[in-house]
Amino acid sequence: MPLQQHLPPLSSQFVAHFGEMGSRWGINRTVGQIYALIFISQRALNADEIAEALEFSRSNVSMGLKELQAWRLVRLRHLPGDRREYFEAPSDVWEIFRVLAEERRRREVEPTLSMLRMALLEEPTSEADRHAQERMRQMHELIDRLMTWFDDVGKLAPETAMQLMGMGATVTKVLELKDRMTGKSPAAATKRN
Repeated sequence: MPLQQHLPPLSSQFVAHFGEMGSRWGINRTVGQIYALIFISQRALNADEIAEALEFSRSNVSMGLKELQAWRLVRLRHLPGDRREYFEAPSDVWEIFRVLAEERRRREVEPTLSMLRMALLEEPTSEADRHAQERMRQMHELIDRLMTWFDDVGKLAPETAMQLMGMGATVTKVLELKDRMTGKSPAAATKRN
């Protein structure tokens, strides 16, 4: 029975889309669909229910659930009187975003920063090495600043963070006004920092 027959149309569309997007985000289609199903479910689901709804083998579902647990995107629950394991997604989308960002940082950004730090400790032996090292320093500085900013935003209450994101270009206008009032040009301030 196709996915459309197991799920309501809107849910089926969301699950199918998440599967397609999964490969663009670095996860496979199956894991994306499993996560989408758990995310929209009104209750925690067990592996058999997931396998039936998505028409996946039980082993594919088990592997997908292990991956989602490693990413901390699903939580394991036990129901009284039931020996099966149930899975649910955090209900707060801000928490989901934080977990995803933290995991991406740990898996992708931190190793890059570590490599850049090591490269910056090396003594350049040629003009080409000096140029490359300067470019690496600039990249390290940008990534480091972004991570500091991310840490600061992560400490905000979800409501405050959402309000900050909603400000968009208003923040830029406030900074430009500050620069005009203090007599600093944005370019000069960027070079000094």
